Formats: sequence, C-alpha cells, structure tokens
Amino acid sequence: MASPTFLGFDLSTQQLKAIAVDNGLNVTHEASVHFDSDLPEFKTDGGVHKHNDGCTFTAPCLMWVKALDMVLRRLKEKGFDFKTVACLSGTGQQHGSVYWKNGAQNVLRSLKKDSSFAEQLKDYFVVGDSPIWMDSSTSSQCRFLENTVGGPQKLAEITGSTAYERFTGNQIAKIYQTKRESYNECERISLVSSFLASLFIGDYAPIDYSDGSGMNLLNIVKKDWEDTCLEACAPGLRERLGSPCPSQAQIGTISSYLVERHSFSVSCKVVAFTGDNPASLAGMRLAEGDIALSLGTSDSLMIWLKTPQPKLEGHIFVNPVDIRSPNNRTPPKSSKCVRWLCFKEICYRRRSR
Repeated sequence: MASPTFLGFDLSTQQLKAIAVDNGLNVTHEASVHFDSDLPEFKTDGGVHKHNDGCTFTAPCLMWVKALDMVLRRLKEKGFDFKTVACLSGTGQQHGSVYWKNGAQNVLRSLKKDSSFAEQLKDYFVVGDSPIWMDSSTSSQCRFLENTVGGPQKLAEITGSTAYERFTGNQIAKIYQTKRESYNECERISLVSSFLASLFIGDYAPIDYSDGSGMNLLNIVKKDWEDTCLEACAPGLRERLGSPCPSQAQIGTISSYLVERHSFSVSCKVVAFTGDNPASLAGMRLAEGDIALSLGTSDSLMIWLKTPQPKLEGHIFVNPVDIRSPNNRTPPKSSKCVRWLCFKEICYRRRSR
C-alpha cells in the first residue's frame, strides 16, 4: 500500500488552493485556481463582485464549485493518486455565507459520477452571489442586533464581538429582510468553510466553533448558538445553521461520489473545515503568550488568551486547537480544568477597511 498523504484546501478571496503532504509534512503536490484568470466567465475583480454602493461585496457560489472541479482535475493531471489520501481538511475566507436551496441535501447525497459538481449543483443556491467578508452594508442590522441583546458590550460578552457589519449573522438578517422569498426557499446556510466541506462529505457539513465565532451568533462560552441573537436576525435560523462542532472533529468520510469519480479511498476521513484566521493560528503552532501578525487581504493580529475579556474593539474566537491533558488522549475531567479549557480563546483585531 502506498504511503498515506494528507490533503488541505484553502478557499480564499482570490483563489482556491490545494496542497498534499506526506507523513513527514513534505509537500508532494500542489494546485490552484485563480478566480479572475481561470474562471473569467464570472467577471470577478480580485475574486469578488463590487457593487455600485461601494459597501456591498459578493462572490458567485457556482464559481467556487467550478474551482473545486478544476483544482481536483489539476491535481490528477499532475499525477496525484487520490487513493493515498488518509485524511483531508481545509479553510475558507471567514464571514462569507452560502444559501442552499430546498432539495440540495438530497442532491449532495446522490451526485452522479459522470457529471461535475458544477453541473449538478448549479440550480441549488437560492442566493447566487454570496455576501463575503468585505461586505459592510449591514449597519442597520448591526444596531438592531445590539439593541435586542442589551447593547454592544453585552453582545461582545456573549459572542466575543460587538455587532460587526462583515459578520455572517448580520448578513443573514439582511438577506431575510431584502430577499424574503429566497430565505424562505433556503434549507441550509453554510459558511464558506462548511460549504467546501459539504462538497467532500456529500452532505451538509457542520459549522465549527472557531469559524462560527465570527458570526455574532455563537455563544463562545456555551459553544452553541445564542437564541436571542438568532431570533434578532431571522426566523428558523437554528434549523438552517445546524449544530456547531469542535474544529478538530471528524465530520465524516469522503463521499461515494468522490470515491467513484476521483478514486479516493472509501476510508478517507474528513475533518471539520474552519476559517482562514483560526487556521493560521493552528498552522503556525501558536501557544499561549505567542502573537502572530497576518498580512493578507485583511491584516490580522492574533493572540492566544487564557481568559477572554471581550471589549468593544477586537474579536474573541473559540480556539481551533484542541487542548488536551498531558497524556494527549482526553481532556482533564476536573471542573476547574474544563472551565479553563472552555475559556481558551483567540483574539484578533481586524484592521478597519
């Protein structure tokens, strides 16, 4: 049997990237799809559509789907053997949202190997252009959310952040208010990360705690959706979001579609996908006391905190790294340690743009 490999994907603002590594973390294969140049039919600029109001930014869901078809094909053309993949995971640009049409889950579960993802899913997004992290058109929704829960500081104490225009809960509220019919036809809402994971498991993937922290909807202490915030944004939202999961959770195995179409092993495991900023912290192996500065499309300062103290500026996210006991097997069981684990968060301040 060939040595196992591990696949990682990153669905960022401007491109989709894939990288394969072996047991020694040596890179064996890479492939990427640049949205503007490789998929010009979508007419994006920097991977996005910039609207005339200057504060609305969206990206086509189908473009992301086509990019996955293309990047898998490019890996195969480079001689990559998908049978060797023991596990895969990935990241997505934070705060973007995807709105699946009624019936999309059944389609995901029964994809036909002779057709691409794009051909089979093209009619199953009720909002064709997804709001993304660059969109800042939700000021009124933010103020309403803060007023509903008792003010900016109270919202920060619950969700780790004051109401932020680019966060997904406020984007969902705007969709509900301005595209009511589309919202009513939507059976599931994914983040960009869980959307990409859904394509790999052939079912709706859960939103992980860390990426879910960037929505103004997740209670960062309870690790569950906060009902007051959900109700302030849109009705029936808990059902549309599904239950959140730990960032290191195994969410399933590879879909039968990818086994048949690309020859993945049926035993290939899929670990929850998360946001790009939390993934940076995990990938850089930051520990308590470390600070990282990410100079990407948005500049982010990340700090590992022991005890979160949410303020009116900056954001507290649930840590994507699993903190375990010294034997590296199970978390400590004492109530003090569990409380300490629950409060292990990361904080990053995103530069105002």
